Amino acid sequence: MDNIKLGVSKVCFGQKDSDVCGGKLIKHGFTSSGKARFKCSKCNKTIVEYYTSNAYKSNTNKKIIQLTKEGLGIRSTARILKISTTTLLKRIVSIVRKIEQPIISKGKTYEVDELCTYIRHKRNFIWLVYALEKNSKNVVSFNVGKRTNKTLSHVLDTLKLSEAKMIFTDRLKNYRYLIDEKLHSVKRFGTNHIERKNLTLRTHLKRLNRRTICFSKSLVVFTAVLKIYFWI
Repeated sequence: MDNIKLGVSKVCFGQKDSDVCGGKLIKHGFTSSGKARFKCSKCNKTIVEYYTSNAYKSNTNKKIIQLTKEGLGIRSTARILKISTTTLLKRIVSIVRKIEQPIISKGKTYEVDELCTYIRHKRNFIWLVYALEKNSKNVVSFNVGKRTNKTLSHVLDTLKLSEAKMIFTDRLKNYRYLIDEKLHSVKRFGTNHIERKNLTLRTHLKRLNRRTICFSKSLVVFTAVLKIYFWI
């Protein structure tokens, strides 16, 4: 709704890119700044005659996705789009709600590895565990948490349900207890694709760089950024 005036006979398409309603808009007074307000007869949302905020431009969500995948932080993205950081964080969370985990094909070969970072301060270590399909190089599952069996199992259970043909890992001893011996393989160059992916992640996402002042303040936002990067 990019500076588009609305009439009484217009219908509601929501205030955001993905909203779809179709209800009739009825006059609903004025805002404190004098803009005409309308109320939807179907969803009861109120909207104004036209929006001047950049957050309501039709391509804002697409730009957020693009800049996030390019590795820009929250404040950098907010400055470029000229919106508040609070609005940006809300938009990121709303975008992620609509992202679904990709369907995993059966009988494939996977590589699993862990990537260390931290949340809020450098003493609060957090681990990104994810699985890469060996042929397509696509990330099929990931989890964020402490370096424990519980965190690893979330990813490995997904691979077991897909009837994985083979799972390559590093020499972390936890894998020996979590993966069937017939499916598990630890050998030289077995995880070369996912190790290269680790380098790509650290290059593209500032919050994963080894030596940087950029870091994640929230586990929710960190997970949301990874979903956008992996699955959009």
